[in-house]
Amino acid sequence: MGNRAVITTLHNYNNDGVGVYLHWNGGRDSVEAFLEYMKLKRYRTPDTDCYGWARLCQVIGNFFGGTTSIGIDTVNNLDIHNGDNGVYIINGWDIVGRLHFDGGVEQSEYEMDYMLKAIDESQPPDERLGSDFFDAEMVPTESLLVGDEVFVFGYDGKPQKHTIIGYGDGSLINGYNLKGIPYTDMYAGFTGIFGANINNYLREKSYRLSKRAEILGIQSLLSERT
Repeated sequence: MGNRAVITTLHNYNNDGVGVYLHWNGGRDSVEAFLEYMKLKRYRTPDTDCYGWARLCQVIGNFFGGTTSIGIDTVNNLDIHNGDNGVYIINGWDIVGRLHFDGGVEQSEYEMDYMLKAIDESQPPDERLGSDFFDAEMVPTESLLVGDEVFVFGYDGKPQKHTIIGYGDGSLINGYNLKGIPYTDMYAGFTGIFGANINNYLREKSYRLSKRAEILGIQSLLSERT
């Protein structure tokens, strides 16, 4: 016996496509944590291309270790009638449906934060997000000020700490007007002008705050963004 589950997409379920079998940690609390970790790592999804399935197996396999805790096959060869957690249907990295589950009480033994840190710690050292990342507060981009240090993902897919050094002045950059949008010291480029590189701008809705700047003259700082 185990705590079994299958993860697949609706298209794959209906067409005997690829699915991932878990012999352990098939409860919803664990599966949601695995999927959330994939989001945090910004991995491409299974409905995008085959790399999504590969990365999911990589992450879960690192978490389990051993040789028989995770499997991958076409759906018709997987234990979809497993008597435990049935089949999770995902779209992107979100659970959107459930099959062959008796509708009983969902497992909620593990807190999300605990599971995410446990998953991360089981990855190779150079693949981890790190405890500082998970402990950092997620804040709206509009609340960030010059001097704040935030986690930003680079081209290597790893979060790095960078400091906000200014706001867009309204000049068009790659066709975008980024007036009032904060930018960091991430890429200087050939010009050495950080505000001229669109990759330095914080264009997502929120970021993890590593360190808050000492707030001096906050009104003048805020006025720079308008």
